[in-house]
Amino acid sequence: MRSLQSEWVTARPATIVELAELPSSPGEGALSPEDAGLLALQRARAFAEPLLWQRELDTGEDALAHADGVCAVLRSIGAAPAMQAAAYLVYAGDFLQKPEEVVAKAFGESYASLVSHTRQLVQIQRAARQARVEEPARAQQTERVRKMLLAFSRDLRVVLLRLASRLQTLRWYAASKLPCPQDLALESQHVFAPLANRLGIWQIKWELEDLSFRFLQPQEYKRIATLLHEKRSEREQGVERFRAELAQELAEVGIQATVQGRPKHIYSIYKKMQGKRLGFERVLDLRALRVIVEDVPQCYAALARVHERYRPLEGEFDDYIAKPKPNGYQSLHTVVLDDEDRPVEVQIRTRPMHEHAEYGVAAHWAYKEAGARGYAGVSAAGAFEERVAEARKAVLRQLLEWERDYVQGGDNAAFDDRIYVFTPQATVVELPAGATPVDFAYNVHTDLGHRCRGARVDGALVPLNTPLRSGQTVEVNTCKEGGPSLDWLNPELGYLASARARSKVRAWFNALAQRDTIARGRDAVEKLLQREGRTALKLDDLAARLGFKSADALFEVVGKDEYSLRNIEQLLRPAEPAPPLDELVTKRATAPEGGPRGGILVVGVESLLTSLARCCRPAPPDAIGGFVTRGKGVAVHRVDCTNFRHAAQQSPERVIPVTWGRPRSDRDALYPVDVTVEAADRPGLLRDISELFAKEKMKVTDMKMQSVKDAHGGSTRMNFTIEVHDAARLSQVLGQVQRIGGVRRAARR
Repeated sequence: MRSLQSEWVTARPATIVELAELPSSPGEGALSPEDAGLLALQRARAFAEPLLWQRELDTGEDALAHADGVCAVLRSIGAAPAMQAAAYLVYAGDFLQKPEEVVAKAFGESYASLVSHTRQLVQIQRAARQARVEEPARAQQTERVRKMLLAFSRDLRVVLLRLASRLQTLRWYAASKLPCPQDLALESQHVFAPLANRLGIWQIKWELEDLSFRFLQPQEYKRIATLLHEKRSEREQGVERFRAELAQELAEVGIQATVQGRPKHIYSIYKKMQGKRLGFERVLDLRALRVIVEDVPQCYAALARVHERYRPLEGEFDDYIAKPKPNGYQSLHTVVLDDEDRPVEVQIRTRPMHEHAEYGVAAHWAYKEAGARGYAGVSAAGAFEERVAEARKAVLRQLLEWERDYVQGGDNAAFDDRIYVFTPQATVVELPAGATPVDFAYNVHTDLGHRCRGARVDGALVPLNTPLRSGQTVEVNTCKEGGPSLDWLNPELGYLASARARSKVRAWFNALAQRDTIARGRDAVEKLLQREGRTALKLDDLAARLGFKSADALFEVVGKDEYSLRNIEQLLRPAEPAPPLDELVTKRATAPEGGPRGGILVVGVESLLTSLARCCRPAPPDAIGGFVTRGKGVAVHRVDCTNFRHAAQQSPERVIPVTWGRPRSDRDALYPVDVTVEAADRPGLLRDISELFAKEKMKVTDMKMQSVKDAHGGSTRMNFTIEVHDAARLSQVLGQVQRIGGVRRAARR
């Protein structure tokens, strides 16, 4: 059975129906796990051969030759035959009507899932590379492709297959002497090679980097390759002498070791020359050896012997055994001078460390101990199942850590929380899971979101609250004018999953409400100017004299009833001299009948007439201040009151400190406060708000309501006057009002 791996089908290619009806594993119970995997590999190639025969991939590669190459790459990193079988099934799926169903019937659900995920990712990456993206946005497009690859990395088979496939494609371009597309080479260098590095598969990582470098910077690649070739004979002779000498030195002290030369990679030489500004001759590890020993103590014993026999270079020692690299790589690195004072890099590691350094995740995942029916086409039972589970967790941790290394601003969202879709131009758009076409529109452009009226997903019309999936192409239909619908803010209708999109919709309605408020304030100010006969006065000049940056800022606070028109009247009319304090009518500071009975204490004055300002309605425990009025005693304002601040600026000598007195009892102390609620106009809104106030035992003494109709149903603004014992309790109630359906804002005036 072990010869099955090389015994490919040479007779008439079987039909798909015949292959689909083959038993999964003939005599399965009698087969060892390895033999079962070899059988799966033979069946997979026989299944794929008639489908891939004389077919070409979009790169121009022969499809069957590409699948054979991917299988060979997987075999070179230690993947089991059952895993190699997946390479044929994935590419065969491109030429089947319903690939997942056919593969599931012939090979099982595990392989069908792999085919589905890998084909979907291939299609997404192909579309992303072909996208018409401007150069400044190209880096962002590459970053999103990297994230998409990670999003599919829950199934580690997908990762290994994509790495092996990309390496085989680059090898084909190199062998065929055809120019490799720049986008494909860039994606290999910036996405696939870093992923291979993070998983510790250095054998693939180095080759991906070298081939990408060859296609992206052919002149530099050729220059360094020529320098390596010119010095190769001399260098190889010196390395071989040093290798034999070092092996003998270690054997003499009883250290059993395998000493071998280490291949030098062109791209790593280029990076060192660029990063450290070195000439070719000053790259220290052009001569490099690898020492493989039995265990960790022998690693340090070998290091001691190397440093005893040869002079180490200062600052060129790294202990990756005590402190492994993020991808789990472990080894001792040192640079010493040989007998001719030439630098030689020596790496010392154990056999398991070496396998992990070369094969990474494939070394973690003990494929060769697997059978034919479990995850990745393997079975797992007992102690082996535990080892596989731990290996998978370790690799997923590496992927998650790699994702966090790239994320900006501390956003560590898991892969499951994101999806990746395309614009009609194939630009990748990243969205939260559950996002809809409306979220997509707002992500592309705010104005596109406002004018969104319909959407097509993969060419089919869909409702605007349809959840999107990774890989779909979304096209938005818009109107020339208009804005968002209030329904989009209703979470029960499911139009928006993105906080960013929700904030943009709220901002649109807030701006609409602000325009209405400004118009209302402008109307009030202009009517006042008409009454005063001052219509010739410039509104911007009036606002500046009142301390506002613009006329619209003045109109807004007037429209919200947060700024009294009396301030404008006082500015327009000649000022009367203020009477001295001792001429004010004074009496005990008690509240009038029906008003608050807590009383106000005027600091430094025994008794003085006080009244609560109607513009800001202060209530305990608000910070308050007093302003001496003409003939009406002291008006008590909140210190953040716009009117109070303006009056204090005009007449600072009339400001007087005040504080809250002690009420007779909590039941006697009631203070009227004004509350504003802005919401989408809907039936039952006033009832819901009134019931909440009643439930919280807050008496509503006055209510005014103003509705504005528009194309989206309209909005409403309600002003309530409520009697409360203290303002702190009111803040809690307003928080509950804010959660009532349709309410956008609930705040104290």
